[in-house]
Amino acid sequence: MSTTALDILQSVFGYAAFRGEQEAIIERVAAGGDALVLMPTGGGKSLCYQIPALLRKGTAIVVSPLIALMQDQVDALRQAGVEAAFLNSSLDAFAQREVEQRFANGALKLLYVAPERLLTERCLDMLARADVSLFAIDEAHCVSQWGHDFRPEYRQLTVLHERWPSVPRIALT
Repeated sequence: MSTTALDILQSVFGYAAFRGEQEAIIERVAAGGDALVLMPTGGGKSLCYQIPALLRKGTAIVVSPLIALMQDQVDALRQAGVEAAFLNSSLDAFAQREVEQRFANGALKLLYVAPERLLTERCLDMLARADVSLFAIDEAHCVSQWGHDFRPEYRQLTVLHERWPSVPRIALT
């Protein structure tokens, strides 16, 4: 018996039904397609990559610009029984190596990384040695150089498609 997106929504996240376009987005990304998701705050964007991450083989890489957001997401996923972690400047060297080892061993379903860290050769090499299920670019509006949140590294994320053309990407804002 195969697990469905609705099974995961209900059993892992505790919601009875999808909202709006969530199901269509999740099915597209889970099937290997790319997506651009525009939803209001609180609209359920995170589920649009978290559920495909649980349906696909490998580890989803979530690009997130905020340490506090990474920590909140990982804490919530762990409480739900999902193997998730983050790599950011809040970790000491020992904790960082531990997360990298868990990733390399395939023990994580989701790994949250800031764009600046993701674009380092060390991180890109680490990704190349593992099974990446999808790339989720959260807060994708940061790609705009005219926005108040401009992060120049977001413009360099094209490297993900260049190096992993068959890995689905979902950008959310």
